[in-house]
Amino acid sequence: MPHSPSRKPPMSNPTTPHHADPASHHEVEVVETSASQRRWILIATCLGLLAIMVSVSGLNVAQQALAADLGASQGQLLWIINGFTVALAATLLPLGALGDRIGRRTVLVVGLVSFAAINLASAFAGDPWVLVGLRVAMGVAAALVMPATLSTITAAFPADERGRAIGIWTGVAGGGGVIGLLSSALVVDNVTWPWVFAAPIGIAIAALVITLTQVPDTREAQEGRFDLIGSFLSVLAIGGIVLGIHEGPEQGWVAPITVAGFMVGIAALVGFVAWERREANPLLDVRVFSNRTLSAGAFSLTVMFAVIVGMFLVMIQLLQAVLGFSAVRSAVALIPMIATLMAAAPIAPNISARFGYRRTMVASLLVVTGALVWLAVLPASPAYLDVLPGMLLLGLGLGVAMTPSTTAITESLPAHQQGVASALNDTVREVGGAIGVALIGSVLAAGYRSGVAATADTLDPELGHMVEEGIGGAYTAAAQAGDAAPQIITAAQQGFIDGWGTAMWIAAGLTAVTAVVAHRLIPATATNNVIATTDELLVPART
Repeated sequence: MPHSPSRKPPMSNPTTPHHADPASHHEVEVVETSASQRRWILIATCLGLLAIMVSVSGLNVAQQALAADLGASQGQLLWIINGFTVALAATLLPLGALGDRIGRRTVLVVGLVSFAAINLASAFAGDPWVLVGLRVAMGVAAALVMPATLSTITAAFPADERGRAIGIWTGVAGGGGVIGLLSSALVVDNVTWPWVFAAPIGIAIAALVITLTQVPDTREAQEGRFDLIGSFLSVLAIGGIVLGIHEGPEQGWVAPITVAGFMVGIAALVGFVAWERREANPLLDVRVFSNRTLSAGAFSLTVMFAVIVGMFLVMIQLLQAVLGFSAVRSAVALIPMIATLMAAAPIAPNISARFGYRRTMVASLLVVTGALVWLAVLPASPAYLDVLPGMLLLGLGLGVAMTPSTTAITESLPAHQQGVASALNDTVREVGGAIGVALIGSVLAAGYRSGVAATADTLDPELGHMVEEGIGGAYTAAAQAGDAAPQIITAAQQGFIDGWGTAMWIAAGLTAVTAVVAHRLIPATATNNVIATTDELLVPART
């Protein structure tokens, strides 16, 4: 059973940095746990995170089944997929802060119960819009779970063990999506689509049982009010921006919903910053971004999740449409990359302890850049062994880089704001993932359309339009084109490779720039677990 937390009074030194601002009247609960209990805590939190990651990607492979069974249109399918991520990203910050207030285990338990119940209801949905609503609610429940998992780790693990624990958590965050793709592909190939929700339910229940018996509750005792206005503005800001990023590639970047999303998001973001700067008890003290290591970590995480989520999207297409793999085989083919990432993440703190935080970040980002360059120059008709070295390098670089980037955020905020720190970490991941899908997907699509334009012009207009829509449409058109089928397939595969190469070069340039930014922002003295106590990185106390 969890130990009862002991309470540590706030510091009273008037020169105390923002971590222990005496004007905030914080009382931080310090939790003492045994080694055995910490193992169970790590299992529970990683299972909770895994349930979320499986749900993020799980329905991607079930879209055809949803369209056939529910009669869902393409627009409804997009909302079934994207409604979850928009709701999750929008509500992470306020719900992470709520965990700091009322108890992180309490929020985690409520989130896991709600998440499992909504998944169960989703399995019985008989209407597309009902499923959309349930997916939005599921995203809110996920926003209760995700910040609580990481903030529980930072509260329960001592400094000398925290880096490795965060590394394992980071590995699950990076690899859970592929586990979701694989499990869902197996389900869709063998049973009906509602069974896709079985895995998240089972994982969430396992996490719940361990949480109730092993995870201690920690919270912030604070006299000030909860920042409701800041919470509302953060929901509008992140939700609007992520909505615009999601809708841009599908509806068009000047479509009303895209423009409205960006306008609302940007206006709310400006209002959020202005409000937080003058609020006595802010949801997020925006001055923390003057901490150069935190800013570098947040920017690096955004770029890395743009790469990894965007790569999942287009890599599956490459494996299926160009290499001819099935959905299940494509997911299996990604396992070496994810296994490398998950193996590298826990040892990343040891690497940065030996070589320094800045050197580790820069070197790992350059490895990612090298992996993307390898993938950018694939032959015209690649085999899996042509792709595999780039995938392994990508997993290694991302695995090493993501853990210190996550630590940079959690260690740069005080103990009583670990829910907010965890939510900030999760938010930049979600925003990065949305950017990656939009950027890499749009660049590849533009290159593909350019590559197939000449062939499409020679076909019947209806078939030509199908070819230009995407490589999946090209295969459908080829089945109806008779003798022209080989020409269509060849042009589509070559167009995909052309667009792929351009997308990989752009991604490589982005990660190279991120390496330069990390080198410029991160002080040479920054190391694991002392990032937040380096004098030059501290945020001054409010006066």
